[in-house]
Amino acid sequence: MVKKLSVKTTFVTLTTFAAALCLFLAPGAWAKGNAKAGKATYNAKCAMCHSMDGSGNSPMGKTMKVPDLRSKAVQSKSDAELASIIENGKGMMPKYGSQLSKQQVSDLVAYIRELAKK
Repeated sequence: MVKKLSVKTTFVTLTTFAAALCLFLAPGAWAKGNAKAGKATYNAKCAMCHSMDGSGNSPMGKTMKVPDLRSKAVQSKSDAELASIIENGKGMMPKYGSQLSKQQVSDLVAYIRELAKK
């Protein structure tokens, strides 16, 4: 025997399914980075080594030979690659995955993209 659902229950079920399908088909779309928010995090966590302009010309950056974030080598990396470096560290750069939310990492990636435009 087939149980009939109310119009309201059917609508809620279909809406929930549609929202889940959108997230599945476009992963990460909801976590689009905000460069303005990323700037504040960058200034607090990254500028000491990478310098305010991303050049790496800070005393610490020169000592550690950090890359210029505006360079083609950095800018040619995908957003996922940059996020992975931020989260997991690379070389002498520490891991920030436990200190930053996924949204903050996305915001940082967006800000790093903006540094190349300046």
